[in-house]
Amino acid sequence: MSPIFDCRDEAQLLAGMRQARRAIGRGELVVLPTDTVYGIAADAFDAQAVQRLLDAKGRGRQSPPPVLVAGLTTLRALVAEVPEPIERLVEEYWPGGLTIVLPAQPSLTWDLGDTHGTVAVRMPAHRIALELLEETGPLAVSSANLTGKAPATAADDAQDMLGEGVAVYLDDGPSATGISSTIIDATSLVGGLEPIVRVLRDGAVDRERLRGILGDLLEPDPDAERQDAERSGAEEPDRA
Repeated sequence: MSPIFDCRDEAQLLAGMRQARRAIGRGELVVLPTDTVYGIAADAFDAQAVQRLLDAKGRGRQSPPPVLVAGLTTLRALVAEVPEPIERLVEEYWPGGLTIVLPAQPSLTWDLGDTHGTVAVRMPAHRIALELLEETGPLAVSSANLTGKAPATAADDAQDMLGEGVAVYLDDGPSATGISSTIIDATSLVGGLEPIVRVLRDGAVDRERLRGILGDLLEPDPDAERQDAERSGAEEPDRA
């Protein structure tokens, strides 16, 4: 059975991190805690390891995993450009629960799946995840669960779902929030005809806080638009 290390114990933390580094280097999978939910990780530059990650989750190449990084410097190396509004978002909400989709650096030799030339990047606010990232470099990381199941908020939950498909499990207790990251698509800010930031998944960073930084660059809130339409319909005179 794949080992699970209780990282709240210093001795197990050291052993677990050592085993995790080795596993990543061999192209194997690691489950690690993040500030949102537990993630399943692979070397982002090892195409076979990324495919193992997708297979472990029961996910196809049409759903490529995001990439976790240790900071802004790595983000700059992975994407074609970091637009100024995204710089401000990163300054405010990284490390944290915000995943940003941008055009990938064309010179990168990797295969994350059917990305259509983009990459989703996040810097997690978790000491264990950041320490591992500092030592391994960028990791392809998706929520540690089978596709269709709820994201794991505890290492045991991840192990129950993923089993021997993962080489090492790093346990740091229950996830602090259990709320997945917000995912935004900012690709149109890089040479797009109509620059706009779209929310692909609501999560840890709400739209109000995003709008506080992005202003009108953020797409209209669909709930607000629907409520406005409903109010307009209620106020419209009867034409029957």
